[in-house]
Amino acid sequence: MNKSRKEELLEEEILKNLSGKPLQITEYLLNDKETRAFQEYANVVSIKRLGYNDHGPVHMRKAALNSILMVTLLTKAGVRFDLEKEMGYSHTDSLAAIIMAALLHDIGMGVSRKDHEFHSAVLASPIIARALSLFYDDPLVKAALHALALEGITGHMATHPVTSLEAGVVLIADGCDMERGRARITTMLSKQPKVGDIHRYSATAINHVEICQGDEKPIRISVEMESTTGFFQVEEVLYPKISNSPVKKYIELFANKRGESPLRYL
Repeated sequence: MNKSRKEELLEEEILKNLSGKPLQITEYLLNDKETRAFQEYANVVSIKRLGYNDHGPVHMRKAALNSILMVTLLTKAGVRFDLEKEMGYSHTDSLAAIIMAALLHDIGMGVSRKDHEFHSAVLASPIIARALSLFYDDPLVKAALHALALEGITGHMATHPVTSLEAGVVLIADGCDMERGRARITTMLSKQPKVGDIHRYSATAINHVEICQGDEKPIRISVEMESTTGFFQVEEVLYPKISNSPVKKYIELFANKRGESPLRYL
């Protein structure tokens, strides 16, 4: 399974922003053949069989990169993650759990769209255990990171409540991957109209999503779109995920059609 150039570029960007155990675990998963196989098959089912957007290797790498950007901004602002507050661990341990969740959160699409987050957790759990066993010794640390990663996976659809900041990051990072490239292949393959096409066409309208430091809060998410169709993605996909995330209080959300003033949602 050869990696695409887009995957390689994303991996370069991901790795240059990491160090220590998060870097070790990420390098391991990015080169793990079983992880890559589950990601690839999830995308085959998502795009070719079901006609959905990208849910494969590129999307999961984008979710990981978005997560890293958010963790960096939150840490810079002095925000303490739940592992640090409850267990006295480092924010780098939280980041390791977040990245594992982001890189594995959609592999359950290979089983079924319905409840795919829970199928993802079942498939991901042994991979997570294997990765943790290589880089951590303390059983309690491994248990905490394993559980947090599974919370991030099962909670990424905003249909199952998440209570940790760590899982809340994964939830929003997943929602932020909605630029037009994610719907490109599906749009090329299917020209027949069907219920649910608004997801495809609204995603195609999104030009750019930027995650950066906010003016009033640690994180600003800015969505620029080509047409107002893209507001569907913001209001029906991204906003509900932010609203159901414990990270919401740290987020500024803006959206605009290109050439027009941005609207502020949060």
